Amino acid sequence: MLLGQLELGLIYLPKKIGMYKFLVLIFLGLLIISCDSDIDAGEFVVGSDYLAIKNKVVSIDTLTIDVSTIKLDSLVTSSESRILVGNYDDPIFGKIKSDSYFQVHAYSYDLYSQNSDTDATGYVFDSIAMIMRYDDYYYADTTKVQTLNVHRVMKNFKPNVNDYSFYNNSSLAYNEASLGSITYRPKPLSKDSINIKMNTEFGLELFNKFKNKEITTYEEFTDYLKGFVLKSSSSTSSSVIGFNLSSVLRLYYSKGKGETGDNYVMDFTISDISKQFNAISSDRAGTLIQDLPLSKMNLSSVFTGNKGFIQSGTGIACRVDFPSIKQLKYISEKGTIVDARLIVKPAKYSYSQFPLPKTLNIYVVDKLNRIKSTLTDLSGNTVVASLNNADDEFGEDVSYELSLGAFLQKEMLKESDSKSGLLFTLPNLSKVVDRVVLGDQSSKENKMKLQIYYITY
Repeated sequence: MLLGQLELGLIYLPKKIGMYKFLVLIFLGLLIISCDSDIDAGEFVVGSDYLAIKNKVVSIDTLTIDVSTIKLDSLVTSSESRILVGNYDDPIFGKIKSDSYFQVHAYSYDLYSQNSDTDATGYVFDSIAMIMRYDDYYYADTTKVQTLNVHRVMKNFKPNVNDYSFYNNSSLAYNEASLGSITYRPKPLSKDSINIKMNTEFGLELFNKFKNKEITTYEEFTDYLKGFVLKSSSSTSSSVIGFNLSSVLRLYYSKGKGETGDNYVMDFTISDISKQFNAISSDRAGTLIQDLPLSKMNLSSVFTGNKGFIQSGTGIACRVDFPSIKQLKYISEKGTIVDARLIVKPAKYSYSQFPLPKTLNIYVVDKLNRIKSTLTDLSGNTVVASLNNADDEFGEDVSYELSLGAFLQKEMLKESDSKSGLLFTLPNLSKVVDRVVLGDQSSKENKMKLQIYYITY
């Protein structure tokens, strides 16, 4: 069909561009099975300037698409303003776990700042608790109970040399003994909070430090209490829950007895967001992606069941390449890609318990998976992949769609041998554990499709 469209070009092509390019064109003629030179200009929405009477529009839907999965080196998880804690078993991605580290401090370390009384006599310790406030984020099954434990961090909150951030693979030494524990059923969308009763001996010791004025400054406080790590028990948890940074460590104390007694609290807040981070890990043993290589290498979908994988928090991303894109410029001496649409479908049955995100972010990357820029259109606007038909009961038409004509045109005209690919990630890369599984071009039920519109003139 393509040969019929470009008959005039074929007569002169060998003399103009040589036998090699002639053979390439023949190859494309066999490869491209969806072509139509009789497309009505009124039906092709790319702008009338491209559609002069003598111009021909070629529709191409058989260009090769390579799909692979990569593992990013690390993700910055400090300063994300979310305490993310919990764990669950994912049938596709393995065992997912998040522990949260944070440092607290008080606005005043003076027990008597609550009133004008400077007499320490009569002040007594009552209790201490960690009050955790939900921030509406959750993932996986919240119908099952979860057990959380608070541990005391034993090391200063100092990132690596010449770095001011903590990462998803960062950790700090902590005391194995739990300072507080709670078993509860998460209600992440409620306005409630959970109250973790802390160890009485720990609370009394802390109280006496203030009562005896052994701690009066932030430096003295953090030297004594460096921070906490909140961890979930792997034997009970089946979800990851988000808590906001308004959560507090609250010290309760009082003066006097009975109805005439006065009750006070001292709150320790998380005010330095750079000293709060989430350690997010996964055990992928036994999964299709258990052998993910280093970040500079890719694991082809050929070896992963014709699927590409994306997961926030753990740094898993899907790469898409178009290895034969440069061959399109041999269709005609004068031609251009005026539009291209990529349709990406989530793998069937992969999201029944795990909701699909509304969009996917896309970055342009080099051959070593280094991000060069976000994907943009001709006007410089950022392009994202948007979810369509999310409510389709049978999942037949659920897909992500995006326009990438500008990117493919640039790749087609590159004079160098370097090739760029597209990296698909989730919008919140460092503060959630959402995930998506995508079908590749060879997938039977969820085939990735590329439609290119090429015009000759």
